[in-house]
Amino acid sequence: MKQLRIPAVFMRGGTSNAIVLHERDLPRDRTLWEHIFLAAIGSPDPYGRQLDGMGGGISSLSKVCVVGPSTRLDADIDYTFAQVQVKEARVDYSGNCGNMSSAMGPFAVDEGLVKVSGRETLVRIHNTNTNKIIHARFSLDDGLAAVDGELAIPGVAGTGAPVRLEFREPGGATTGRLLPTGNVLDVLEVPGVGKIRASLIDAANACCFLSAADLGLAGTEMPDTLEQSAALLDKLAKIRIAASIAMDIGKDAQDAATKKTVPFIGFVSGPQDAPSLSGETIKGDSVDLTGRMLSNGQPHRALPLTASLCMAVAARIGGSIVNQAARLNPDPDAQIRIAMPSGVLMVAATVKRAHGVWHAEQGGFYRTQRRMFDGYVYVRASRVPGWLASPKGNLRGAA
Repeated sequence: MKQLRIPAVFMRGGTSNAIVLHERDLPRDRTLWEHIFLAAIGSPDPYGRQLDGMGGGISSLSKVCVVGPSTRLDADIDYTFAQVQVKEARVDYSGNCGNMSSAMGPFAVDEGLVKVSGRETLVRIHNTNTNKIIHARFSLDDGLAAVDGELAIPGVAGTGAPVRLEFREPGGATTGRLLPTGNVLDVLEVPGVGKIRASLIDAANACCFLSAADLGLAGTEMPDTLEQSAALLDKLAKIRIAASIAMDIGKDAQDAATKKTVPFIGFVSGPQDAPSLSGETIKGDSVDLTGRMLSNGQPHRALPLTASLCMAVAARIGGSIVNQAARLNPDPDAQIRIAMPSGVLMVAATVKRAHGVWHAEQGGFYRTQRRMFDGYVYVRASRVPGWLASPKGNLRGAA
């Protein structure tokens, strides 16, 4: 059986990697996309390594992005994010990836989808998963997205050219409401766990925030330590399901269990000295908050960018668990410094309250990105049923 040869770019965006594809090179029948993405990434893989594909065995390295012409007047491109599960034959479109969002503007410029001039540009991105607009501002180098620069981001070796991402009106990205339950603080009744306090916030992606102390944790635990506690991961999985139902994301426990991307779940604690993956100690007086998040059931080595933006928004909402833990600058425009396993992430969030209603105006942060490979990605034609009948002629067979 032949393999399919699909034009592709392999890119890093922030602390994630993904295959980036043109929409024009995929079938019009989107039911085939899932088969293509699974085969290209190498899922499902019971060994968790994705050696027969382009994935890296963890959620941050198991992603596909699709870019095409914008379907909105206030954007330059459409961007669809696909989170490919590692061990399951499932592709999740329910949320966005903030890290890979930083690579979408540069991809569009380098591929000629957006015409640019000068030394800097703005690309307006419509994320189809959340129906939200993201502004990406970055420098140009001879008409292409700049790569070299002095910005270092936690979790990525070396430095690169900064990309400023501005999430416009990020509230309600998943559920349509910044506070899906209408409450800043909820008490969830979780089967097999009992009652647990949670702040259910939806900005950029829906998140469930818990207090580390309520879980019996210090808040500085490292990913490997969390992974080794099956009991804790099971407890967090049950809480996440209860949060999903409370946020009207999952209809019931079974439905919520299949929606692995959102809500993200994590726990926070106050600023304190904490270890990092680099071996350096993060000093408590240099941060405003300490956070840990899980992504697709796995403790994240950094913080998912959309989750960190949501965390920063939650920090600005008075009475939330995150707000209670954070030490905030009285300047509402000051960036929030979040300690995480890979270092310190700085996130800006503009949140206001009017007539008793909280409103998230925008959130922003800086990332770096880099195109690492382009050419073709090959997938077994046997993994894509019906590909010969697809009206899209760009899925070329290769011997």
